[in-house]
Amino acid sequence: MNRRHFFKSAGALAALSALPTMPALAAPAGPEVQVFKSPTCGCCGAWVEHMRAAGFTVKVTEVDDTTAARKRLGLPDRYGSCHTATVGGYVLEGHVPAAEVKRLLAAKPKAIGLAVPGMPPSAPGMDVPGRKDPYQVLLVDSTGQSTVFANYPK
Repeated sequence: MNRRHFFKSAGALAALSALPTMPALAAPAGPEVQVFKSPTCGCCGAWVEHMRAAGFTVKVTEVDDTTAARKRLGLPDRYGSCHTATVGGYVLEGHVPAAEVKRLLAAKPKAIGLAVPGMPPSAPGMDVPGRKDPYQVLLVDSTGQSTVFANYPK
């Protein structure tokens, strides 16, 4: 390599290094989950973190009463819990495990969504140490009827 070629190459490298760097490619974010929750509910916040840890993008809207969101989304009150969410055109009610949300989105059944009625102490976000109380994740169809989508603990 002669000196002229060397200096041209060095100049090109210097020019390239002065360009703004490209940000590192981040892993694609999962589907956005829109959560409606009380501003004072700690277990709802813990469920939001459970969903984020599973790769979902989560947007939280604080409301005084989740009942209105649940009704607007067409989910019967009998499936009620402490927070209501939406993802991919489905409703999520309560402490639904992220693994079941992913399974729902992959299967794409005709349904309103998933519900974990009440607040089971062993569900994600509740996490009462030492508790492994059984609970069910229900698939709620368009008529408001439900079938068992998953049983916990597995």
